[in-house]
Amino acid sequence: METELDCDALVIGGGVVGLTTAVALAERGVRVRLWTRDPAERTTSAVAGALWWPYRIEPVASARAWALRSLEVYEELAARPETTGVRMAEGVLGETALEDVGAWAATRLPGLRPSTAAEYPAGPGVWARLPLIDMPAHLPWLRSRLEAAGGVVETRTVADLAQVRAPVVVNCTGLGARELVPDPSVRPVRGQLVVVENPGIRTWTVSTGADGAMAYFFPQPGRLVLGGTADEDAWSLEPDPAVAEAIVRRCAALRPEIAGARVLEHRVGLRPARDAVRLERAALPGGRVLVHHYGHGGAGVTVAWGCAEEAARLAVG
Repeated sequence: METELDCDALVIGGGVVGLTTAVALAERGVRVRLWTRDPAERTTSAVAGALWWPYRIEPVASARAWALRSLEVYEELAARPETTGVRMAEGVLGETALEDVGAWAATRLPGLRPSTAAEYPAGPGVWARLPLIDMPAHLPWLRSRLEAAGGVVETRTVADLAQVRAPVVVNCTGLGARELVPDPSVRPVRGQLVVVENPGIRTWTVSTGADGAMAYFFPQPGRLVLGGTADEDAWSLEPDPAVAEAIVRRCAALRPEIAGARVLEHRVGLRPARDAVRLERAALPGGRVLVHHYGHGGAGVTVAWGCAEEAARLAVG
């Protein structure tokens, strides 16, 4: 059954990519509706840490360009952290030498320097000041910015892209694109987090140990987010107690005070991985436009604004 819509563009998907894309369109004067299957707090984006840094995303050159544009926006938003959920925070990229960062970021982040032994005893690292986004605050702020620009958000599901009668449809369904398009190349990379009371840690750390296991902690208002995992093709959304214990143990090896922190909650999210982000224009029946915009892996927050602006240009010029 076809559905006629009173809008210029319909964005499908209410995670950070969908919301940011809808904002980019609405602030161009486009009449936008956004359909989301789940409220923002139940999307994969809500589970994210979320530190600005490209992670598990291809193609690399495009991802870096999108990330740098997003960095510009996040730096502006960090002037109002209580409202936007974005702030600039210092921390260590572990197991990384300064020359490993690459000129694309080093020239844009002048404060980069090798970390000291006191800052990162585990080995070489790079000290950086990067955007850290509090997603439970940022996602509602994005929605309010969209609505302030005239956008409408509705809880709706879509079974067939061709049946949606909007002049422009932007598919930001993430992992849902696997069934909706269908695109079997989209697959989950499961991430599990443990949220604890913050024992006074003010800097973030991202580490990969000798065994290749990730450990990271991000201070957020009123809590500390610990991670993490990257389990390919794992679909379970149930927290694994053994995995949670291992996450706390790895993080406590970096900062011993974490060991005694009270656990507040457990989170699980499925990153929508793909060999490369699909950002392209296609045709729908009747001369209508379809823009696919999914497959951002673990970097949706990092590239959101750069990607959204490109998707908007593809959609409406």
